[in-house]
Amino acid sequence: MSIIGKQLKPFATTSFKDGKFVDVSDKDVLGKWGVFFFYPADFTFVCPTELEDLADKYAELQGLGVEVYAVSTDTHFSHKAWHDSSPAIGKVKYHMLGDQNHTISNNFDILREGVGLADRGTFVVDPDGVVQLVEITPEGVGRNASELVRKIKAAKYWREHPGQVCPAKWEAGDATLAPSIDLVGKI
Repeated sequence: MSIIGKQLKPFATTSFKDGKFVDVSDKDVLGKWGVFFFYPADFTFVCPTELEDLADKYAELQGLGVEVYAVSTDTHFSHKAWHDSSPAIGKVKYHMLGDQNHTISNNFDILREGVGLADRGTFVVDPDGVVQLVEITPEGVGRNASELVRKIKAAKYWREHPGQVCPAKWEAGDATLAPSIDLVGKI
């Protein structure tokens, strides 16, 4: 069942961010774009490459009004230890949410049944807390933060320009389409 178009469900947890433990809830997400970036576990292999790639795009995302929330079923204490010991994770400036009770993972239906770990899933919520983008990959396939940024720019454009849609490979500044009966069969 698709989660696109669904409202962000309530949660409350502790994040590791900027060397501090910070309380975060669903209410903190509302009013801006948010990325929930689920990964299986701290101290693993593909995960640090993804989180580092996302860290390299964090300033650009912040410039777009987007906050990032990395989520695993580890604790915020584990996130701090990983941040302090890994050069890749040491670059992370965005929230690293602890989800040891699995509330957030279950809210996004990304928890692997019987395993206790989240799958690799990216969920983008709009300022109203509605899920607009979803990407889920298997454990051995890492994601691309540049493509995530491109998709967020397209989603923001689409939200801000009713009646316009962004075609494949659309980049900011490219032409969009205005769906109409005159366009049917001409693309």
